[in-house]
Amino acid sequence: MTMTNSRPAGTVADAKSPPGVFVHPRGLCESDTVGPGTRIWAFAHVMPGAVVGAGCNICDHAFIESGARLGDRVTVKNITLVCDWVTIEDDVFLGPNVLFTNDFRPRAEVRKDRGELTPTVVRRGATLAAGVIVVTGTEIGEYAFVGAGAVITRDVPAHALVLGSPARPVGWACRCGERLTDKLICPACGAAYKPATPGTGLRAAGAGEPPGRLPGPAAPRV
Repeated sequence: MTMTNSRPAGTVADAKSPPGVFVHPRGLCESDTVGPGTRIWAFAHVMPGAVVGAGCNICDHAFIESGARLGDRVTVKNITLVCDWVTIEDDVFLGPNVLFTNDFRPRAEVRKDRGELTPTVVRRGATLAAGVIVVTGTEIGEYAFVGAGAVITRDVPAHALVLGSPARPVGWACRCGERLTDKLICPACGAAYKPATPGTGLRAAGAGEPPGRLPGPAAPRV
């Protein structure tokens, strides 16, 4: 479905759009699988076959390709590309100019079937700061924090703080986003963590979720 410019700016999309979804008059939403409360802004493009959850914010010039899957309350900042075979879980932040890939060895003259491409997963609550490049076939763990300009070439453990090109771990991040101390305690909210299964990162030191700063409610419908 192609959105036209017949709607005044700042209105909810017409009856042909998914219910409760805001599409800017200069945005393009061709998917009919978009959750309520999601906002799609100017020059953003959500292709048919993409799945977008509730309460997402898809900013100017973002591109969500067919086959991409976004959970609830995902932020996709300006000029970010989420391609086919990429899964973004709930409460993930994708900063401006984040770029995903899905083909290790692309050639213009070699046409590949979808099954020849490689999936990538970003787990719940992770942050990818501005300009991050994610090489296909990787998994970014829950609440990991990827610093600006990093290039992800291998899996990132849960709560890991990674920087550089290629990205390397330099510490650990709390659910609230603050860097943990050497004792794996958050100086901002007091949440405590301990190592999880080797190689998988951190988990809450006590039972259940750490206190952190819990994700807010879904964005209100415009």
